[in-house]
Amino acid sequence: MQFSGTNYSLMSVATGKIFNDTGWDLDAPGEKSPSLVRAIYEKNRLTVKDNSFGIYKYADWLPINKMLVGSSAPVTFKSEGFAGKLGLTNLYITFSGYWPEKDAGMRTCSFKETEAYSVCARMNDNEDKILVVASAGNTARAFARVCSDNKIPLLLCVPEDNLNALWFDSPINDCVKLIASKSGSDYFDAIHLSNIACELEMFFAEGGAKNVARRDGMGTTMLSATTTIGEIPEYYFQAIGSGTGAIAAWEANLRLIEDGRYGDRKMKLMVSQNFPFHPIYDAWKASSRSLLPINDIEARKQVEIIDAKVLSNRKPPYSIQGGLFDAMTDAGGDVLLATNDEAAGAQKIFLETEGIDIHPAAAVATATLISSVKNNSIDKNSLIMLNITGGGENRFKSENDLYYLKPALVFEVDPDKESVKERIAKLKW
Repeated sequence: MQFSGTNYSLMSVATGKIFNDTGWDLDAPGEKSPSLVRAIYEKNRLTVKDNSFGIYKYADWLPINKMLVGSSAPVTFKSEGFAGKLGLTNLYITFSGYWPEKDAGMRTCSFKETEAYSVCARMNDNEDKILVVASAGNTARAFARVCSDNKIPLLLCVPEDNLNALWFDSPINDCVKLIASKSGSDYFDAIHLSNIACELEMFFAEGGAKNVARRDGMGTTMLSATTTIGEIPEYYFQAIGSGTGAIAAWEANLRLIEDGRYGDRKMKLMVSQNFPFHPIYDAWKASSRSLLPINDIEARKQVEIIDAKVLSNRKPPYSIQGGLFDAMTDAGGDVLLATNDEAAGAQKIFLETEGIDIHPAAAVATATLISSVKNNSIDKNSLIMLNITGGGENRFKSENDLYYLKPALVFEVDPDKESVKERIAKLKW
């Protein structure tokens, strides 16, 4: 399909300064105060393309130079089974994963595909450096699939304990390499490895929450919900590790208000964490812009306990200008908690009422919606969006042969930096 790229500029959230994207800008030039930058699109009215475009049906509001093969967009539908169980009259489920009957075709079964197809489409075709992505699991699976299918060189950094998340329905191309932090480490240790790799000239950082393509890719869940419903939801339920998805939903919300066709509502962000790992919950409940201090050893112990390992970010973009604290302060909402048992119960109810399995992280969000209904903190007639960030994995695995990506290198926790660089530099693409 013919596509010359989306027209957009970038804006510093802290100062409002608007500047041109030179290719991979993650920060506003000349500014010292940490701030996210935001994409400002030439088209302030969204034209949704047909489903054959995959996620690029929302290309008007994606900061991309091209369209890649293999994408699928989030799907939104009005719930009957699960909503009926809870007594809700206006519950809409936005589903990212594998569910053929709903036309959901994400082969990695996770909304992290929305990030990967947007980020990799932001890259120029003449890029000669290797993209580096750190992940607790699902993001790595999505980027590996997208980069493999589109022959984009990639270095993944993942905790060794999370390698079981790197399954695929076909072998991964050699353009994708994987390194891991040793068993007992967590997502923060994988990020540390990625930072070391990016000190080498041959690599460049994907950027995480600072990458506008990552956030606006995730924001397609909100675009799917609002354009399907016809108005902006009142409540948004999602489990968070970094909170980037909630930031993305808030930013998409602001664009939809500017569009003018979907109302002027700011939906309340009802975000959730998996007990006992809840740094964002602690900070929000303390009305603190800064995350509260946490001991590294204690944090790792908490991460070992939680079932939703993808929610284990110890350094989320919470405090930064334009980050989660600002999003929730502007939009309203709350940070909620769900235990492993509550999430497992929610998984079971969702499967029984809707007919598809959901990921542990999505189950955390689902459990907090159930709790919110039980304790009457939301009206049963409220217009609610439940962001199911991953699902259909059990079904997908039952229908396909699986292949696992193995690490080329495994590093100790807190390794010698120069040794890491030397070993990584010897990898061949």
